[in-house]
Amino acid sequence: MEALAVRLSGLDPYVDGAMRIVAFYDTLMRRRVDLAALARASAGLAECVAGIRLHGTGRATRVSPDGRQASAPQAPASTTVPITLDEEEIGRVWLERPGSPNPLDEVLLDRLAIAAAAVAERYGPARTTMADPALIELAISSESDDAARARALRLLGFAAELPLHVVAVRSPVPLPLDRIGGLVCPARPVKAAPLAEVGVILATTVDPARFPAGARAGIGAADSPDRSWREARTALRFTTAREPVLRHADLGALALLAEVPPDAARGNADVAAIARIAGNPEDLETLDAYCATGSLRRAADQLHLHHSSIARRLEQIAKALDIELTEPTGLTRARIALTAWRLLDT
Repeated sequence: MEALAVRLSGLDPYVDGAMRIVAFYDTLMRRRVDLAALARASAGLAECVAGIRLHGTGRATRVSPDGRQASAPQAPASTTVPITLDEEEIGRVWLERPGSPNPLDEVLLDRLAIAAAAVAERYGPARTTMADPALIELAISSESDDAARARALRLLGFAAELPLHVVAVRSPVPLPLDRIGGLVCPARPVKAAPLAEVGVILATTVDPARFPAGARAGIGAADSPDRSWREARTALRFTTAREPVLRHADLGALALLAEVPPDAARGNADVAAIARIAGNPEDLETLDAYCATGSLRRAADQLHLHHSSIARRLEQIAKALDIELTEPTGLTRARIALTAWRLLDT
């Protein structure tokens, strides 16, 4: 290999430089250096500021050619390359070179990114979003003791003092769970894993507005992970096409409906009446819009129909349910019955 490198370097100075860079980083990786040492060595080799950022920590390491932490404000990156681990982007490396990039900058950053990924994998916790489902289950299970839960969270990369939300997700859209986690918690740390038929996301912060279209999610409070997981599953059961993402805290007293035994719900006359009209999607959509808005005209606006058409439909639905929908008590009964019927299907 060395003989080949010598022959190639005699033919092309670029190849000579590239081979020397590869050998340089191979040596660093054999010495099992950490990220700070990688950044220092890279800055010295490139003779400009070099930077490394892992998404999992949110912290950037910037080093000047003299080996010290860069004190000047970060300049625009002249060249940048993603750090990937298990086909997931876990961070970025860059150079802040004044003027035009060096032809060998791309080779240098490619090797730096490979070395940084190896360091991130070697010195836990892993910086990828996707996590071992067994660790996730240990962290959120009500059967785990405090010591086992704390150890699982530590291995997942969550500090003991951080607040932690658990999110239950169902997504028919072809979007990987790690991408959803990155969307709803861009600041990290965030971990995700599939568990049975539900995706589980653990995150310090969650932005409900950032869930992709088509996904449904229940969000637990920043409490103990086992309690947050129970809340997240409950909130997920209440989601609809109209409200695809729900915080458990926003359910209020409605959350009590999730505690009603299924047989008791099926035996209720109002719930049974909802089940009878559920075969007509048009009636169900009309009742849903009216229960959500409490107004005939607003329901008509949502369904893009004339209010007189909605009025006729509601009159027939009220007869089928034997509930006076125009009365406050009747509207409350219909809302509760509709919600209870939906919960039977989840």
